[in-house]
Amino acid sequence: MQSNNNYLKTYYDVLQLLKRFDVFIYVGRRLWDIELAALEVDNLYQAGVIDRQTYLQAKLVLRREHREQAEYDLKHRKGTNKDEQ
Repeated sequence: MQSNNNYLKTYYDVLQLLKRFDVFIYVGRRLWDIELAALEVDNLYQAGVIDRQTYLQAKLVLRREHREQAEYDLKHRKGTNKDEQ
């Protein structure tokens, strides 16, 4: 079981955790990448390969990144059809 969550402070750290389990993420939009990373962290925890503390820390990082990216996208109107109208 993967432990030692002291290193999980950034989105990059979470991606490095996922890479240890051969999970590579690139969907094309950062917000979608973050959402997929959250699903993969859920799967790793449910499979019992990461401990609860690592899971919770990764989810906190991803939640923060998701909120910040969603705010940025909203401010810059990415992902909407309003730019095209």
